[in-house]
Amino acid sequence: MRIDRLRLTESATEAVLVLGAVTLPASAKLLSPDLLAVLGAMTVMLTSGVYALHAVTFDCFRLTGQRDERIFVSTRSED
Repeated sequence: MRIDRLRLTESATEAVLVLGAVTLPASAKLLSPDLLAVLGAMTVMLTSGVYALHAVTFDCFRLTGQRDERIFVSTRSED
């Protein structure tokens, strides 16, 4: 299985945006090499998790041929 560069870039961008929005405002005054290492490790973990979720979701759609948007209709029951 080869790594899709576009999907990896998208996943890394999302991970950086999430970490930047959540952690940097709280830790801007405390930035140290140790904290940067932790943030780097969290970025790698978030990137790999998002990449895996996107790969599973989009590859499943590609393999099953689900391209029609009408497939995702609401399943709410009529009471």
